[in-house]
Amino acid sequence: MKELVEELKILIIDVLNLEDITPEEIVADEPLFGEGLGLDSIDALELGLALQKKYKISIDAENENTKSHFANVNSLAKFVSGSCA
Repeated sequence: MKELVEELKILIIDVLNLEDITPEEIVADEPLFGEGLGLDSIDALELGLALQKKYKISIDAENENTKSHFANVNSLAKFVSGSCA
């Protein structure tokens, strides 16, 4: 799981062009949106599309759990690993 967390941090930086941030600066259990990394809804859409393409997973925007999957890098890693299993 630790490898997936690091992989997701790099994906977030690459997909969202966060040039001023290193993977080490992204704390895996801090929020991705708002107070934490400061991502917005457009970032969520871009990240979701990248995850679907890279990991061949399905993300249902209408599902009430989707927001919790994108809460932080750790929850995203759990979602991706569970969806790829």
